[in-house]
Amino acid sequence: MTEPQRLHPIEASHLHARRERVFLVLAALFLGSMTMLNILGVTRFIDMSFEVAGVEVPFLLAVGVLPYPITFLCTDFISELYGRRRASFVVWVGLMLNLWVVLILWVAGVLPPVPELGTESRLPDPGEYSFAFYRVRQLAMGAVAASMVAYLAAQLCDVFLFHFWKRLTRGKHLWLRNNGSTMVSQFIDSFAVITITHFQAQGIPLDPEAPIWPQLWVFIASGYVFKFSVAALDTIPFYLGVHALSRYLQIDPQREHHADVEELELGT
Repeated sequence: MTEPQRLHPIEASHLHARRERVFLVLAALFLGSMTMLNILGVTRFIDMSFEVAGVEVPFLLAVGVLPYPITFLCTDFISELYGRRRASFVVWVGLMLNLWVVLILWVAGVLPPVPELGTESRLPDPGEYSFAFYRVRQLAMGAVAASMVAYLAAQLCDVFLFHFWKRLTRGKHLWLRNNGSTMVSQFIDSFAVITITHFQAQGIPLDPEAPIWPQLWVFIASGYVFKFSVAALDTIPFYLGVHALSRYLQIDPQREHHADVEELELGT
């Protein structure tokens, strides 16, 4: 017989250890994705424009958008299995982590030797070794307000709507709270991050000769359609994941639903 796995002194049981490790994986995937999108952000836009009936449809995605849908899937898993409090806690930890990333970018940029920066661009000469760092730093620092506002608004909205639909349906219709919460919150994120990045940091590549809002709506719509599509596609994996994890972790999502309702009613 194989020797049973030893528990750490703070782990109450093998089941408790299993639940905490799964939570750690979900939280790490969420936080890692958030860090990537905060650093990559608008450093590059991917042109995925296509034609429909001979009409070209512009479709421009910021590279930072690519890992973003997974963050909503992770918070939905945490909300369903561990409850609203833990989901909200992870969102706030993500905010602190993003602030930490920005602090490191700022400190790394002011430590010697600081290269000679251009008067207008505030960047070193493109041929210098440090140009790539300062370009990423410029875009990340410039868009920090956008990412923070959009992040908090979207993620907290996602957690709130997820549990709103869960209470309204008495824990039924998993597809509704998964898609309903994510699709609304992702529109808030797409609108906030594009508009704030442009008006606060001038970080969106626009044609100065053309009207601003039609161009901004292309970026907003492109990001939202991408997130909307991924959210729709992850419904089946979410169902399967909740079913498998509920059995593996011995968690009854219905019981979690009632616990969340009791907490809200008690005002805790």
